[in-house]
This record gives sequence, structure tokens and C-alpha cells, in this order.
Amino acid sequence: MTRLSFKTVTRTQGNNRALKEGRVRPVDFDLDFEEIPVLVQGFRKMVRELAYDISEMALTTYICARDNGVKFTALPIFLVRDFHHGAILCNGKGPIRTGKDFHGRRVGVNRGYTVTTGVWARSILQDEHGVDLSRVTWALSGDEHVEAYRPPQNVEPLGAGLDMGEELAAGRLAAAVGATVDHPDVRPFIENPFGAAVRAMKTRGLYPINHLMVVRDDVLEANPGLARQIFDAFTESKKLYVDDLKAGRISNPTAVDRVHMAALEVMDDPLPYGIAPNQRVLEMLMDHAVTQGIVRSRVDIPSLFAEETRELVG
Repeated sequence: MTRLSFKTVTRTQGNNRALKEGRVRPVDFDLDFEEIPVLVQGFRKMVRELAYDISEMALTTYICARDNGVKFTALPIFLVRDFHHGAILCNGKGPIRTGKDFHGRRVGVNRGYTVTTGVWARSILQDEHGVDLSRVTWALSGDEHVEAYRPPQNVEPLGAGLDMGEELAAGRLAAAVGATVDHPDVRPFIENPFGAAVRAMKTRGLYPINHLMVVRDDVLEANPGLARQIFDAFTESKKLYVDDLKAGRISNPTAVDRVHMAALEVMDDPLPYGIAPNQRVLEMLMDHAVTQGIVRSRVDIPSLFAEETRELVG
């Protein structure tokens, strides 16, 4: 009997490497991996064209897309987690010293307002530094993946042809989130951002989720049991990676690996899959998505995920 094959996009990293290399395989079907050099372009094609059967997807892009009727559904496979304290940069010669100094300023945001890093970074400014996000003008360097989305009134384009890093270095932006810039006048807003992120994880459970997996609704409907098999395969691959991480078998740790190593100080598994072990951080994200105007109203967390995966933990 011929095995079904599903076109799949996911960027290779430790926790999915065994799956992409074929050392782990789903029981009844194959994943036909398509490599996308710039992953966010894959997100856009999935959101706008439903171009793949299965795809990695930024978390807030997903909930924004669902809010606007895009026909795909998430699986609680949380592939990418990261720290975002270091994403907030400011001009050292500018006015930003404390959170209140953001008020009345223009702050750059990499790509769109719904980019997950931006959402988490703004949550840090609000929760840890007392920033009233509505009193900041957010200047976007790009557009949104979800074409139907309309941001709040205090969000505007950076300006045609302008580079966010250059604008920050020149002082025309007081701060920026997610800028790529190497300039002596640009510094992190938060001192020792990695240490601050670890403290936030330990003290208030902030261990941000960035990416998960989604499946086209028509694919799920035509293939009962598919969602669970995908979940199981990604979980098996992830466990091999976590075993290597714990045993010290990763000789040249990446920045991603270092985040996972820091998480191991707090939890036994730095990449838990499933709703239950991630309920708190998912609720945090949903609260901020509503506050920041990413979605129109709060939705129940389990409803975001394929029904047959809602009780799974891996």
C-alpha cells in the first residue's frame, strides 16, 4: 500500500533533526520536507495561500490568522522557544533610561506588529518596566502576514526605504525591537538580558513560545489520526535531542541550545509539548494578544488546537 506524503515546512534545529533526517518516521505516512531559506516567507505563503499541508508557524501569526478565518489548525508542538529581553534595543545617547521614558516615543518593530518576538518584548516592557504600550508609537519595518489584520491606531509604517537599525543608530528612533544593528551608540535596554530572561523564567514562569506546527483543515478532516501521529513523531525526535542535551553530547551549542540549557535549570524537559504543561505561558500570550490588539477577543486555549491532540503531553 502506498504511503501518503504531506508537504511540510519546518526549519531544522535540534528537536526536529532526527525527524528531518529520517531517524524518526510517522507510522502511516511520510513528511515531504520543503526547505525555505527564509522561514518567515514560508509562514507568509502558508497564511496567504495555504501552500503546504503541514507547516511551522509563529504563534501570534497563527492566532491572528485564526481570528481572521484562515483555515488551518495548530498542534501543541512548540518547536521554538526563546528569550526576548535582548530584543529591546535603545540608542545610548537618546532619552531611554527607564520604562517610563518610552512614553511619547517612536519605537521600531521588526517586520509586522503581530511578529511573536515583538509581542513578547512588548509584554516584558509592560509587565517588568511599567510601560503603557498605548503611549508608544510603534513603527513597523514591514507588513503583516495576515493581510486582513488591522493594527491599533498607535502603529504606523517606519517609512519607505528606511532601515530600522540605521534609524535607531541615528537617534530618529528612541528604541527598537528586533533590530539588526552593530553601532557603538546602540545598546540593550535591559542590562544582562540573558540573565534577566532566566530570572523571569524562574520567578514568573515566562518561558516564551515562538513557533508551533499547523495543519491545513482540509488535510486534518481527510485524515483522522494524522494530528496525533504528527505529534508523536515530533515528540520522539525531540526526546532524542533532549537526551543529547542532558548528556552533554552537543559539542558546539547554538544560541537556541543555550536557551534550552538554561531551561533545564528549572524543568526536566526544556521543550514540553502539549497544552497542559504550557497552559500558563499560553494564557500569558493570549492575554497580551488581546491587550496589544493582535486579536479582537480572548479565545479558549484548547480551541486553538486539533481536538485529538488537546490531552496529549510529550
